[in-house]
Amino acid sequence: MSPRPYGQSRRIRRLLRLAAATAVCGALLGASVLPAQAADRNPPPDRAAFLRQELRELVERPDGPPGVIAVLRDGDRTEVYRAGVADVDGGRPPGATDHMRIASVAKAFSGAVALSLVDRGRLSLDATIGEVLPGQPYRWHKVTLRQLLNHTSGLPDYSASPGFLDIVSADPRHHFDSRHLLDFVADEDLAFRPGSRYQYSNSDNIAVALMAEATTGRRYETLLRELVYRPLGLTATSLPQGYRLPEPYLHGYQIDPQAGPVDVSEAVSASGAWAAGGIVSTPQDLTAFIRGYVGGALVSDRTRRQQFRFIPGALSQPPGPGRTSAGLAVYRYATRCGTVYGHTGNTPGYTQLAAATADGRRSLTFSLTTQTSLTDNPGLLERVREVQEDFVCALLRG
Repeated sequence: MSPRPYGQSRRIRRLLRLAAATAVCGALLGASVLPAQAADRNPPPDRAAFLRQELRELVERPDGPPGVIAVLRDGDRTEVYRAGVADVDGGRPPGATDHMRIASVAKAFSGAVALSLVDRGRLSLDATIGEVLPGQPYRWHKVTLRQLLNHTSGLPDYSASPGFLDIVSADPRHHFDSRHLLDFVADEDLAFRPGSRYQYSNSDNIAVALMAEATTGRRYETLLRELVYRPLGLTATSLPQGYRLPEPYLHGYQIDPQAGPVDVSEAVSASGAWAAGGIVSTPQDLTAFIRGYVGGALVSDRTRRQQFRFIPGALSQPPGPGRTSAGLAVYRYATRCGTVYGHTGNTPGYTQLAAATADGRRSLTFSLTTQTSLTDNPGLLERVREVQEDFVCALLRG
């Protein structure tokens, strides 16, 4: 069924508002999950055919995405697996150079900026909000950069605040002042004593970007270009403020049982996500990023040792394959075949995983063109995690 254009009917508008209000940047509070139980089978005789079949089965599900693309990279060797379509109307297959919203994988980019500044001596992991951002609420002043990067800050999540949700519900394309997103929770106390527990919060990465700006006097978008895009050769990655996507792009869909796939690619303004989830990239660029980021191309071994201190059981959102632990803007995914490191994300129309081995040599990006999370189609998420683990096994077993 062809997708209905944005705003064609009241019913579709309600669907878009619901998607935007419930899952901007993939925010989930206090969620927990057991690891997906994938079968410990022997490698199939034809690995490529097996992986392609798994992707076909995903898009053939009634609740499945119209399209999915996975990129495996081992050294200089690249394998691209895809199923379904990038655009229900046009019918073309998903491509590695198609643009897409990477959702909370953007948090790894803000981590890359912050850790690069730490490596250069411009910031300290123990620097506090009070020292760098004295204009933020006094109750938050003892929170450190380290605690923001591993989500132990206790900052209330602006994207779950009634004021923010009311605006997004009324107008998903509303243009926010990204540097004032924390104002939505400025009158709230910390959820807990900083450093005492883990709780995923989109506010953390907004504060990280603001600290980077304050300490350098440069805009966050400029820092991304200078510290991340340019060193890693990312030519198709950007942080927009509006709702438009550059062509060509993977169309993202909300799957409605009665209306079919509803195109929500440009339903929501990126300004309400900013450093927490607003980046647009491609599978090709995302592959280059995660290989460099996890592999240590941007920071020294000294800084990486700090980054790779993990909190067991702390989840990315949505959960990735295997068992998850949280480091500084990076997660460890321990699967039945071995361990990879990276980040996940979900936002209306998209679900993402980007991961690599610790040396950055082997990597996987896995992109769906519909949203799934612990609260939004958890049945699909469970199956996606199983398939992601099979792709990790293919990556690690070569």
